[in-house]
Amino acid sequence: MSKYDDASWHNGGDFPEGLPEKNSATHTGMFLNWCIHNDLISEELKEDAHEEIEKLKRREITGAEFVIEAMDGKFSEYDLNDLGNQFAKDYYADDTDFGNRFSSFADDYINLFDAKAEENDYEYETFYHIEDTYENYDLMKLMIAHRFEEWKEYEALR
Repeated sequence: MSKYDDASWHNGGDFPEGLPEKNSATHTGMFLNWCIHNDLISEELKEDAHEEIEKLKRREITGAEFVIEAMDGKFSEYDLNDLGNQFAKDYYADDTDFGNRFSSFADDYINLFDAKAEENDYEYETFYHIEDTYENYDLMKLMIAHRFEEWKEYEALR
């Protein structure tokens, strides 16, 4: 099993004191939320987390809350369908040919929210201080959708 991310990788060591645990999954939650809304998740995840997926679609919980509550903080290849995994392996994973040519998810995430902060005359203390809000998800989902379109063109040329 290939694991893309795990909140436990983030909420140890350098994780800032005083932040909620879900902040270790904010970035993962935004990606997975987009995957859910674009039907890139596995049948297994749809079955196992049906109720939570419906809450997410109604915006009753955030993507980070979904990752923590429904997935125990873990995001792996079992959570996505074939197309979702192909995209995640090129975009969500670090240091890939696609990521080096276009951008990776982590780079897009950091650059987007650093630019937002700069426009509003502030600076995020760390990657984990980016707020787990639907306002932020709505910005990030546009970036992910853009990269998905670039990725489909990239795939067609391979």
